Amino acid sequence: MRDPWELAHEAAATSGVTLRRLDGVEDGDAVNEVIERTWGGQHLDREIVRALGFSGNVVLGAEAAGSVVGFALGWAGVDDDGLHVHSHMLATAPDVRRRGVGYALKLAQRALALDQGIGSMRWTFDPMVARNAWFNLGKLGAVADRFFPDFYGPMRDAINAGERSDRLVVRWDLAREPGPRAPGPDVVRIDVPPDHERLRVDDPAAAASWRAEVAERIRSVTDAGRHGVAFDREASAYLFAKGDPA
Repeated sequence: MRDPWELAHEAAATSGVTLRRLDGVEDGDAVNEVIERTWGGQHLDREIVRALGFSGNVVLGAEAAGSVVGFALGWAGVDDDGLHVHSHMLATAPDVRRRGVGYALKLAQRALALDQGIGSMRWTFDPMVARNAWFNLGKLGAVADRFFPDFYGPMRDAINAGERSDRLVVRWDLAREPGPRAPGPDVVRIDVPPDHERLRVDDPAAAASWRAEVAERIRSVTDAGRHGVAFDREASAYLFAKGDPA
């Protein structure tokens, strides 16, 4: 396995940012600026950033030209599988998107977790957002193993307001080299719109219908013990395989 920090800093350099820990009270203001530019209508008390860093749950930031342009925020969690990092928020400012900043931040979270002796990471994401599905399952190689309809209830930020907060839960095995998995032939394909956010604007009724259908299909396959192991980017479709991949 390549050195995790080497991978993270290499990805950061490629995307034109540097990585640093955000553990000061004033860093909370920088985090909130990125939150506002990303979601709007949300706010994180800056004392939380300080408390997370003090307790070892470091918020990681990406800087460009002296300003924080992205961050990854999480904390230690425990479930039936034991200790993991729960990665709650990752955001990059609009002007640095599609440059790989989020990838660099995720690799930094991985490196820090491994330094702390933690071997897995979990987070949630909206299954209707195809680009996030590809990032999580394709680029990182995480596995989607749980589904919760309306996980957060009604949300008030500019992106999610008026939308049911369905969430897939992924597990990222950190000792595995990041990258896509190669599923076998026995897979169930579940299509999603390539741009659900645009569809919500252009045809809200169609978007709502898609969400209901996708939620029912994902619930069915996860209840049957299948896991989302890949995302076909060209076809905009999940691939769910039997069992828990190694």
